[in-house]
Amino acid sequence: MYEVLIKNGKIVTADAVTEGNVAIKDGKIAAVLAAGVEPEAKEVIDAAAKYIFPGAIDTHAHLNDPGFEWREDYEHGTAAAALGGYTTVIDMPLQNDPCMTNAEAFDFKENKVSPNAYVDFCFWGGLTSYNFNDLKELDAKGCVSFKSFIGPVSPDYESLNYGQAMEAMDIIKEFDGRAGFHCEDYAIIKNQEKRMKEAGRNDWKAFLESRPVVAEIVATDAIIEIAKATGCKAHICHVSHPAVAKKIKAAQDEGYDITAETCTHYLTFSNEDVIEKGPLYKCAPILQPKEAVEEMWEYVKAGVFSGIASDHSPCSYDEKYNEILGNKIETVFDVWGGCSGIQSGFQAAFSEGVVKRGICPTVLANAMSVLPAKAFGIYGKKGDIKPGFDADLLIVDPEKEWEITEDSLLYVNKISAFVGLKGKGLPVATLVRGNVIARDGQIVAEKGVGELVRKLR
Repeated sequence: MYEVLIKNGKIVTADAVTEGNVAIKDGKIAAVLAAGVEPEAKEVIDAAAKYIFPGAIDTHAHLNDPGFEWREDYEHGTAAAALGGYTTVIDMPLQNDPCMTNAEAFDFKENKVSPNAYVDFCFWGGLTSYNFNDLKELDAKGCVSFKSFIGPVSPDYESLNYGQAMEAMDIIKEFDGRAGFHCEDYAIIKNQEKRMKEAGRNDWKAFLESRPVVAEIVATDAIIEIAKATGCKAHICHVSHPAVAKKIKAAQDEGYDITAETCTHYLTFSNEDVIEKGPLYKCAPILQPKEAVEEMWEYVKAGVFSGIASDHSPCSYDEKYNEILGNKIETVFDVWGGCSGIQSGFQAAFSEGVVKRGICPTVLANAMSVLPAKAFGIYGKKGDIKPGFDADLLIVDPEKEWEITEDSLLYVNKISAFVGLKGKGLPVATLVRGNVIARDGQIVAEKGVGELVRKLR
């Protein structure tokens, strides 16, 4: 007898949408059955008129635990992920104390966060100038990729220059790892900020002008060329603009293992939101013009992105409007940059893509599940609806209308650029390894069910 049978649903994979049933046993997908084939199960979930997606994988999230829990923690962040449809979260090494740059920090973090997780999680390893000798051991621990910055970063971390990036990629290549980069050119941004301040500019248009798309293009170009030279696998984080996606697609078409992600906010909002509404829409890279948003969806459809991530980068209300760590916010450049979106990402992507733009649901299954699992070395366990895979599943009601409110958010800080957004198509049940974690807008599991997922060997 199976433990769970999900019946009467429309099963969504990267290849097709088919009517059928999914049987679960021992936390795994035991069988994918034709419509009407209904074996006995302890629990039966009727998904009539609903989609069954593979659980989404958030390739880029800052859960701030340990060390910065006033911004977010694993209990709140992974509960929000579950409600939103992310069944695996790949957590960043910065905005952690200590930053996850060595094996000791890996163990400390795992022990700290595991008892509080509602969904499964992976770790990005840190990539800084001082931990090159620790990278191989972090890989052995199970880190799925290594994160560095080419552009400016918060004070608890550091950026690499291109020479250091090349040295690191030479090392990472040796153990078949992947190096991920925040690609914005440091010198361009810092000089543009200086020019704006010297001109007395303190408006949101000045902030946008301080981070031109050419900074993202230059840094992405450089990392792609270094990846080609070293043979190292590379991942370009949070791509904001189609001109950058075009560079990545060209490298992919040439056969290089260059993966990339975009974020839901780059597929939903525009630079006009930053100018009109300010702090909650400040992020890096910046939100782009509306025509760029439309073209970004074409690259999603083309399979360029291994992830539609949240880049969940939460903060307190004060850090958007008053002060950060005792430092008063005096200009737009001082405001905390980051969008909180881990709970809202899937529903916004579904509404913007499938509902508004008529994109086939298979595109989302590919971009949010299959390709991320492959890029980060966990496919076979995660990322698809096939026998033997973990039973990470998302049931979506395509007709369910919604509006995001502050009260609905499970974050430590109930502020988000997504508040006020309306759409259609909502996750109504989330399963992680066969465990129902969220149902009808409520968390129904106990914390601690989430487990660490290591890179498969």
